[in-house]
Amino acid sequence: MGRRIDYHQDPDAPAANSVRPSAAAFVQQDDSVLLICRSDNGNWSMPGGAHDPGESLSRTAVRETQEETGVDIRLTGIVGIFTDPTHVIHYTSNDEVRQEFTVVYRGEPVGGSPTPSSESTRVEWVPIERISTLPMDRSQRKRIDWALTENQPYIDSDAR
Repeated sequence: MGRRIDYHQDPDAPAANSVRPSAAAFVQQDDSVLLICRSDNGNWSMPGGAHDPGESLSRTAVRETQEETGVDIRLTGIVGIFTDPTHVIHYTSNDEVRQEFTVVYRGEPVGGSPTPSSESTRVEWVPIERISTLPMDRSQRKRIDWALTENQPYIDSDAR
C-alpha cells in the first residue's frame, strides 16, 4: 500500500495533476465523533473518499462511511465545501497529486458498529474533548472544528 502525504501552502509541494470530488461524513453521537485512524498515514480523520461514477456525492459519503467504519448513516445536512487549491494530497502508490475537493456532510448513525477496514486501523467514537490530542492533518482538524462550532456551511474564503 502506498502512503498519503498532505501538503498545505508548501512551495515545495508537487504540482496537482488531478482534481477528484470526494465526500466525507461528520457523524456525532452525544459528545463523541466517529473517526478513523487511516492506514495510509496513521492520522485520524472523518470517514470519506473519492466519488465514483454512477453515484451521487451524498451516496459517496454514506458508502465510504460504511466501508471504512462499519457504521451505517443517514445524512442530515452539510458541514461545508472544502476546495483549497493550496492543499494537495500526494498518493505515492500511483503518484497522483490531487487538489483538495471535499464536500463534508453531517450524518447520524442508524446501524452497524465500529469496525476497522483495509483503510482504517482503528474506528472509534472519540469524545470531543479528546479530538485535539489525536494526530491529524490540519485539513481534518479545520473541518471538524468547523462542524463542532459553526451552524452555517463552510465556503472557501477566496470565493467571490
